[in-house]
Amino acid sequence: MRLDGRRQSSNVDDRRGRRAGIGGKIAGGSIAGVIIAAVIAWMSGGNPLDVITSQGGAMLSGGNEATAYVPTQEEEELAVFSKQILAGTEDVWGEIFRRNGLEYEPPRLVLFTGAVQSGCGGATSQTGPFYCSADKSVYIDLSFFRDMRRNLGADGDFAYAYVIAHEVGHHVQNLLGTLDQAHERMGRLSEAEANKISVRLELQADYYAGVWAHNDNKRFNSLEPGDIEEALDAASKIGDDYLQKKARGYAVPDSFNHGTSAQRSRWLRKGLATGDPSQGDTFSPLYSAL
Repeated sequence: MRLDGRRQSSNVDDRRGRRAGIGGKIAGGSIAGVIIAAVIAWMSGGNPLDVITSQGGAMLSGGNEATAYVPTQEEEELAVFSKQILAGTEDVWGEIFRRNGLEYEPPRLVLFTGAVQSGCGGATSQTGPFYCSADKSVYIDLSFFRDMRRNLGADGDFAYAYVIAHEVGHHVQNLLGTLDQAHERMGRLSEAEANKISVRLELQADYYAGVWAHNDNKRFNSLEPGDIEEALDAASKIGDDYLQKKARGYAVPDSFNHGTSAQRSRWLRKGLATGDPSQGDTFSPLYSAL
């Protein structure tokens, strides 16, 4: 991506190096979630069950104390990159909302290491990037990008930008009321049916990530050859079917809550092609047509 000279968002809460006690469960959109965390643990020689049980509310020692934390040069570069991408989402979504007579309230980006306490509960870096609607913030441990590269083979600056833009997509859903409506419906359904609503939410967030990229490129000429392929490759490698097959050798469709590789790539590509948020209705089509 071409980002030279681009501004960095100041709407960032940098908590890297702090220790945080965690408890409760995350109630927001997560591009990775427990499945990808378990896969990463498994591929790194760990026990996937440790990841799953840790999401139930483990408590880390220590409060919000600052520690002697020194980020690497790579991490600092990723922090600058993340702030630039966030600024781009502010510019694009701010303009889209204005054109539709609405006011865009940007999300806050929280950078953390290891563990964090959000308005939706506690999380560790194994949770992956997530959006918390309670405090309208996107949370990310920048080591996730390293894990994408090492464990999933998904790499490239636009692939990383897609991760951030997807979580901002959940924020757009929150501002428009889509997130609350979907969660309310999910609370009245069986687990399998609720998972289908979750998939619709995630695919729309993928679409919104593509909408952002289309308009960001139109405004800043930010995309370079190969960028779109990077993002589509990342989308395919975080599909539920791909991750489950990597983890256990087979997939369980009723447990999908983010969408298949084909679905995620398709909706991201559609957003990239149209740049029009009004064409991202993932709730009206038949589930089989997604």
